[in-house]
Amino acid sequence: MVYITEDMVRRRSEHNDCEISSLEEVSLHQQDIERIEHLDRWCRDLRILYLQNNLIPRIENVGRLKKLEYLNLALNNIEVIENLEGCESLQKLDLTVNFVGRLSSVESLTHNVHLRELFLVGNPCSEFQGYRQYVVASLPQLKFLDGTEIRRSERIAASQGLEEARRQVWEQEKDYLQRRARERVEAQRKEAGEDRGNKERKPGFDGRWYTDINNTAPVLEENKENQEAVENVVNLDLDEMRREKEFWETPCSFTPESRVEVHRHLEEKKKAKEKENEKKPKAPRTLITAEGRVLNVNEPKLDFSLTEDEENNTVVLDLGVYRHMDTSLIGVDVQPTYARVTVKGKIFQMVLPAEVKPDSSTAQRSQTTGHLVLTMPRAEGEIKVTKSVPPPPRGRQSRCTGSPEDNNRRPGVPETGDVAPGGGRPGGRPLPTSFPRRGPKTKAVENPPERGPPPSTPPRAPQQLPPGVLWTPPDVPQGL
Repeated sequence: MVYITEDMVRRRSEHNDCEISSLEEVSLHQQDIERIEHLDRWCRDLRILYLQNNLIPRIENVGRLKKLEYLNLALNNIEVIENLEGCESLQKLDLTVNFVGRLSSVESLTHNVHLRELFLVGNPCSEFQGYRQYVVASLPQLKFLDGTEIRRSERIAASQGLEEARRQVWEQEKDYLQRRARERVEAQRKEAGEDRGNKERKPGFDGRWYTDINNTAPVLEENKENQEAVENVVNLDLDEMRREKEFWETPCSFTPESRVEVHRHLEEKKKAKEKENEKKPKAPRTLITAEGRVLNVNEPKLDFSLTEDEENNTVVLDLGVYRHMDTSLIGVDVQPTYARVTVKGKIFQMVLPAEVKPDSSTAQRSQTTGHLVLTMPRAEGEIKVTKSVPPPPRGRQSRCTGSPEDNNRRPGVPETGDVAPGGGRPGGRPLPTSFPRRGPKTKAVENPPERGPPPSTPPRAPQQLPPGVLWTPPDVPQGL
C-alpha cells in the first residue's frame, strides 16, 4: 500500500522551491495511492489537486481545503461522492472512469455553490435511465456535465420531470447495489481460493516435482540430479505460462476488486522480473594470492603496453584510458614489484619485469589521446651514462708519471714549469716533484710543430767556454 508522504509531496513541488505550506498546485497521479491523507494539513492553500490514475476507494480528508478549485480523481475506485461540502471554492470535479453507482450521492454537491463542471462519464451511474436529467435537476449551479453545456431549456425540462427521474434512479441504484454485493462476495471467495492454490503449488506437491531416490543408481546420481533440476525448471516455466494465460483470458466483471487484482498481479510480475535481473554480488577478485604472488588483472579491459627503457633505466606502462574520462575517476598505486590502476572502480594490475622505485615514479596523462603513462625508474641494475664527460684540463705534472704523454717527451728538452732539483734517485733520474709557479702563466701550444729525430751523435762541445766551467752531456744534470 502506497501512502502520501511529505517527501513525495516535496518532490512534486519543485516549482515552488519544495515548500509545501504555500503550495497551490500538486500532481500526485500514477503513484498507486490508496488513500487521501495529510494534504488538508500540509497544503492549506491548494487550488489544483491531481490524483488521477491511482487506487483511491473513497473521497476523504479534503474538507479543509477551502481554496481548492479543481479536483481530479479520474481512474480511481471511488463508488460514492462524499466529503466535499467543505471545499467552498470547488469549481471543477472530475470523476471519469470510476465506480460511482450511487447516483443519488450527487445531491451532496448542492453545497458547492461555485461548482461549474462535473465529469461522471465511464461510471456505472452514467448508464442509468434518466441519469442526465436527474443530475441537471439536482445541481442547478452546473454549467457543464461530461463536457456538454447545459442549456436553459434542458434545465427547465429536467426540473419539471425531477420526481419521475428520481424514482427511476433509485430503482436502478437498488439493483446495482445488490449486484455489487454479490460481486464483493465472489471476489472474496476467489481471493481465498487463490491463496489456497498458491499454498498447494509448492515443490514436491506434483508428482513431476519429486525424485524416487530408491531407483537411482549411485553411479548416475549426479547426472540424475542435474536432469531432474532441468525438468523442474521446465515444469515451473510451463506452469507459470499456463497460469499467466489463464489470468488474462478468464473473463471477469470490471469492479474495484478486479482492478486492484490486476494491479497486484502486475506488481508481482514486476518484482519477480527485478529479482531475476538483479545481479548477484560478485566475490571480490583475487589480486594477490595467499602465497604472496601478484596476479595480472584487467577488469576495465583496456589496451596497454609495458616497455623497458634501457637508455633511461626505467619501466614505462602506457594504459589506454578512455579519452573523455575525468581524471578524478582514476587512481594509481605503484609498488616495487607491481602497478595498480583503478578506473571507475575497476582494477588494472600489472606485474613489473624489474623492481622499481615507487617514490620516484610519475603518472602523466596525454591531453590528445587520454592515455595514462606511468614512468617508473628501476631500483637495481647498472646505471648507464648517456652524456660523455670531457676530461679535465691537464695541469703541470712530473716527468715520472708514467703516462704515454710523458713517455713521448724528448729527453733533455726542458719544458715550462719543470724544475730539476739537485740530487736524484739511483740511476740518475730526478725526483718526481713539481712546484707551481706564482708568476705569469705561459700559454701552452696545442699543436707544437713537428721536429725531426734526435741526432745520433752527441752534440759538439761549445768552442768557447767561460773559464772554470766544465762541459757535460745534456742528459746529466749540471752541478755534478
